[in-house]
Amino acid sequence: MQGIRVKFIEGIKRTATIESFRFAAAGGVDFEAGQFLQLIFDEANPSNKVLNKYLSFSCAPGKDYIEVTKRLSESSFSVRLRSLKAGDEVFIKAPLGSCVFRSDYRKIAFLIGGIGITPVISIIEHIATAKIPTDAVLFYSNRSEEEIAFKEELDSWAESNSNIRVIYTVTDCPPRRKNCIYGRIDESMLSDKLGDISERIVFIFGPPKMVEAMQGLCLKLSCSKDNIKTESFIGY
Repeated sequence: MQGIRVKFIEGIKRTATIESFRFAAAGGVDFEAGQFLQLIFDEANPSNKVLNKYLSFSCAPGKDYIEVTKRLSESSFSVRLRSLKAGDEVFIKAPLGSCVFRSDYRKIAFLIGGIGITPVISIIEHIATAKIPTDAVLFYSNRSEEEIAFKEELDSWAESNSNIRVIYTVTDCPPRRKNCIYGRIDESMLSDKLGDISERIVFIFGPPKMVEAMQGLCLKLSCSKDNIKTESFIGY
């Protein structure tokens, strides 16, 4: 892990409440798909949890920029992100985290809710662009179709890579699209759509309660504890 300065390039709207932020770093940032960084607005007080937060990389490694994505609120941190202008410098510490993709994983699955999609984007884009033959299945749950972030990118990667499959679920209203299921990710859905889940490395990212619930489902479906990789997102 090292501390470096990066320059803000642009913001990209993903949904009404979720936005991506891209930065350039001289010499690049060396990270693995699935890792995260700490973005530090208050350098004088590194322990300031209000202005210094952890964000997952939401792009594949090896690009000429790095990207993070956040569900924005009225918090001081979100306000600072929104106020960034092209060329502004910010301080980051990276890379962080050990819940990462390995190219020798032959079969993987993701059980994801909401903003937990960010590290998944890093992993799936890496698989897609590097043409890694890993069989990857993503279950991605949101309240409504309008809240599905990165849908265009996920659909494109799935269409151009036969080893990538994306299953959307929504919980607040019946979906309009044929590849979207109404309901929560549960034992019945996983058994029906992914009969070999016990053979896969399973990544679970999201709020602590969802992570705990998805872990429980995996254990019920005979997944090995060693094959369940989790990261709880706190403070979003």
